[in-house]
Amino acid sequence: MTVEERRGLALVAIAVIFFSTSPVLVRWAAASVSSFEIAAGRLLVAGAAVAGVLLLRRRSAAGEPLLAARSEWPRFALFGLVAGLHFFFYAYSLEFTSITNSLAIMYTAPVWVALLSRFVLGESLSPRKWLGIVAAVLGVAVLSGFEPLLALMQGGRAAYEFTPRTLIGDLLALGAAVTYAVYSIAGRSQRERYPLLVYAGTVYIVAALWLLPAAVVAHRPGSFNWPAIASIAALGVFPLACGHTLYNAALRRVNATYVNLIATQEVLGGVLLGALLLREIPSFNSIIGGLITVGGILLVLL
Repeated sequence: MTVEERRGLALVAIAVIFFSTSPVLVRWAAASVSSFEIAAGRLLVAGAAVAGVLLLRRRSAAGEPLLAARSEWPRFALFGLVAGLHFFFYAYSLEFTSITNSLAIMYTAPVWVALLSRFVLGESLSPRKWLGIVAAVLGVAVLSGFEPLLALMQGGRAAYEFTPRTLIGDLLALGAAVTYAVYSIAGRSQRERYPLLVYAGTVYIVAALWLLPAAVVAHRPGSFNWPAIASIAALGVFPLACGHTLYNAALRRVNATYVNLIATQEVLGGVLLGALLLREIPSFNSIIGGLITVGGILLVLL
């Protein structure tokens, strides 16, 4: 592994720390604001934050653009749509299925990234690395409390009710996984075409514009209060402007599958922060799942 690839892995590891703040911040914001407003708001904040950094840099680097050129916006309309759909599918899935199911299915993304990397970017993986990916995905499922898997592991003794409604939610979560994979492949494929901050800032803003109609429809008068506003602002700055921008920086240095696989540890980080800030003590299954995911990641990277 090259020095540049190690830097990429370090960047995504730092990104995971920022990603891990998301569940707690979403929980605080969702007390009064809809998921669609949270998604659109955090993307707008992230886009503004990245543009602000570019504006400060522009003073010392004359001519550096704040956003992609107007002629490139049709391309970014597609990138932004994919990113917006990821947030939309994930947020909407929570209306139909449990958070645990949604997270577990969404973090099958490394499998989709590996497949797309093979056929789109020509980046293949060895059988051992595929085994590690499968182990890590199963570990995330156990960690997040994926009900069908836990029921299977416990010989059917765990209660799990499968309904058409949960099926819709699970399919939406699968859509979130696939669009997350496409978003990852797009970020890696465009690494030579656009500067990092220009690419990231434009994608965030365009994705927010795609989500604004749903946010307007979901808005309830008087729902915004200072805690919700502060939580959305923090979601835009930390998990998105910092976390996703570092994620995109990592994609420019190392195989997209590795980057996305490490990003799944947002679930583990969220569990730990939930224990510290919300006093939600992780279960035995969470601990076992965390160990399985770490083992799977080591199998891929070593």
